[in-house]
Amino acid sequence: MAADLQGKRVAILAADGVERVELEQPREALERAGAQTEVLSIHDGEIKARENDLDEAGTFTVDGLVADSSAGDYDALLLPGGTVNPDQLRVDEDAVSFVRDFVESGKPVAAICHGPWTLIEAGVAAGRTLTSFPSIRTDLRNAGANVVDQEVVVDKNLITSRSPEDLPAFSAAIVSQLAGTTTKEEEKS
Repeated sequence: MAADLQGKRVAILAADGVERVELEQPREALERAGAQTEVLSIHDGEIKARENDLDEAGTFTVDGLVADSSAGDYDALLLPGGTVNPDQLRVDEDAVSFVRDFVESGKPVAAICHGPWTLIEAGVAAGRTLTSFPSIRTDLRNAGANVVDQEVVVDKNLITSRSPEDLPAFSAAIVSQLAGTTTKEEEKS
């Protein structure tokens, strides 16, 4: 992932219940490439992370509230999964509007595992080719998405992956999309 993302700002939208590795690994890849990341949430302070949805996995400091943020402030958006995290985001008006604005802006939006639930609520999944954790694929189909089972899928500005096992390909795709390049995995899709 030899990309220069100096000067790029990436919003990471997450709430309590976020799957730790799905926030941490893409964030590390983006920062290694030179991007600045900020964790936005629906409340201030800290958000509680989980491992495999069940085990406590520490916390992340919230850098800002999604209610006070704009898609225009950032160059890309990361939506990590975990079951509880996107379930909270998809019922928060500010979070849903932020995601919708981001997708409509054409800037990269990356969602992994259960993260696409927020894309569904924002009304931006219809007509798009996406992947996700198997348990929400019916939700994506019902929202009008073309659902595939691949480690990473890039459809215009949307980047989606299935699970933590796909994190290397997912992280590479985010960095390459933000840098304006493509990876071998993306050329195949």
